[in-house]
Amino acid sequence: MYDHILVPVDGSDEATAAARRGLALAKDFDATAEAVYVVEQRALALTRTDRESARLREHGESVLAEIESLAADIGQSVTTELLEGKPSARIDEYARETDAGIIVLGRQRMTGLGKRLLGGVTEQVLHRTAVPVFVVSAEKQADRDEFDYSRLLVTTDGSENADTATRHAAAVADRYDALVHVLNVVDIQAAGGSFNAGGLNETFIERLEANGRDAVATTADELRTAAPDISVETAVEQTTSLDGVAAGIQEYVSDNDIDFVVMASHGRSNLKRQLLGSVTSQLLRTVDVPVLVTPRSN
Repeated sequence: MYDHILVPVDGSDEATAAARRGLALAKDFDATAEAVYVVEQRALALTRTDRESARLREHGESVLAEIESLAADIGQSVTTELLEGKPSARIDEYARETDAGIIVLGRQRMTGLGKRLLGGVTEQVLHRTAVPVFVVSAEKQADRDEFDYSRLLVTTDGSENADTATRHAAAVADRYDALVHVLNVVDIQAAGGSFNAGGLNETFIERLEANGRDAVATTADELRTAAPDISVETAVEQTTSLDGVAAGIQEYVSDNDIDFVVMASHGRSNLKRQLLGSVTSQLLRTVDVPVLVTPRSN
């Protein structure tokens, strides 16, 4: 599944936490790992001397050297590359050039208002790339070299896009001998409207739950076909939160001690300003476990 793992870094704590995850993933999947640092073209354009330009590149080289040291500590080989350009565009381009199976990125922190969790390069890469992206938060135990993925969650709404997550979930679960939870969340607010949620017909809610059961059963069957030895549990949960499906997923992650979430992106909006569907982007704002976002079907 993952023959080549790309780990973009920038020297931040979030990027270092992601690098540890990415290197460990490469080791576990017997994959090649490559760390890249992108010297931002705008910063280079502002330099006035060759020495200033050299300092920018030297900083990137020092960050990559730190990743080489991390890799040596865990016994995983890594190659490094210093790139130049707009970071998100260059990362996406390089991932395609090197046929990366997955991009591992650190998740930037929320702003003071707490309205955004994804920011800067991470968000922009998610917006543009067709390569699966493993989003990692800065963790309290960021110096770990081994990680527990024994409880995996794959979310589904029955769409073709959701199906794209299945083969990734199966590969990870098979490698780590994980129990896979397959979840569908019935959003009562969305179904009835924020001013009418209390008046939904019981039969209508039962129909929504039946659709959810069909969706998780289909995904469970696909998982068992892809990885016959894994264990799968299914669940259909209701949420009445104004935060919608993402709130239901977050609650399930917490209640079931989930280690790893796999979910699909849902395509660009009509304005072409957003790749992630609202559920995906909201979930990435709230959960503290890694989330693998798989690309939409073509």
